[in-house]
Amino acid sequence: MPLHAIPLPEAELAFDPHWLPAAEADALFAVLHAGLPWEVHRIRLFGREVASPRLSCWIGDPGAAYTYSGTRFEPRPWPAPLAPLRARLAAELGVAFNSVLANLYRDGRDRMGWHADDEPALGPVPVIASLSLGAARRFTLRSRREPALRHELVLPHGSLLVMAGATQRAWKHALPATARPVGPRINLTFRRILDG
Repeated sequence: MPLHAIPLPEAELAFDPHWLPAAEADALFAVLHAGLPWEVHRIRLFGREVASPRLSCWIGDPGAAYTYSGTRFEPRPWPAPLAPLRARLAAELGVAFNSVLANLYRDGRDRMGWHADDEPALGPVPVIASLSLGAARRFTLRSRREPALRHELVLPHGSLLVMAGATQRAWKHALPATARPVGPRINLTFRRILDG
C-alpha cells in the first residue's frame, strides 16, 4: 500500500500503515532492540535538566551533530541493518537523510511530550520520516494556531509517517503515555541535518 495523504490545514503528512512487511519489521525490531547502544538523554525542560522518559540513540554521518533542548548529541555510526531502509527512503522520498534518531519506549509509561522538529539545523521545511516498530502507540498532532484543532492516529508495527512542508511550523506532535499494558516500541525518525 503506498503512502496516502492525511489532510490537515498547513500540513503535509503521508502515512502507510504497512510500509515495512511484518517479517522485516520483526527482524529489524529484534536486532535494534538488542544491538543499539541505548541511553537516557538528558534534556533541558523549564530551566532544569531532566532525564527524558524513553531511551534514545542518535545515529548519523560524521558531522551530523544534533542540538536539542540545549544538549548537543554527536552521532553514532550507522548500523548495517539501517542501510537498506535509508536507501529505500531516499529513493521513495527524494531526500538524502544523513541521520536518524532512534527512540525506545520500554512500556506505556515512556512517552514524548508536545514538540515540533523545528530546530534550525533541520532547515525551514524539514522532511521527517518516522518508522514505527513494535507495540502500536497513539500519535497526536495539535495545531499551533488553533490548539483545539487536533488529529490522532495509531502507529502500528512497520508503519511509516512522513511529515514535510510546513508541518513543523504549523503543528506540534506528541506520543502520550498510556495506562494500558503495551510492549516495547522503537521509533526511527530519519532526518537531514543541514549544518551539523
